[in-house]
Amino acid sequence: MKPDIIVTTADIDRLESLIEAMPPLSDAAEELLDELQRAEVVEPHELPGTVVTMDSIVRFTLGPRGEEFCRRLVYPRQATDASTISVLSPVGSALLGLSVGSSIEWPGPTGERLLIRVVDVVHQPESAEAG
Repeated sequence: MKPDIIVTTADIDRLESLIEAMPPLSDAAEELLDELQRAEVVEPHELPGTVVTMDSIVRFTLGPRGEEFCRRLVYPRQATDASTISVLSPVGSALLGLSVGSSIEWPGPTGERLLIRVVDVVHQPESAEAG
């Protein structure tokens, strides 16, 4: 069973526009679109500080060994170095909308199943409207 996810109205509008402008959907974009359709959508000021939004800096664990990473969740054009992760990457699309302590099993880049768990939202943009 997938955990509940929360997405702001600002993020969902931008992400749906991004996905609609893309050529035929990649698997990651398809998975993200499915997640957006099941998300609870809230106004940015209603979002708890423990939820991963666009431009959040998030600490998370990945895989069976629980290797820990800290990355800023960004739009594809902003994913320029190792400190960022694109929302259209498999792990990035899994992180969006998760809360601290939540985990999800998600398809990895080669089809393997990845276990991703949110440890902390180190930074959430002011009113979650960055982008």
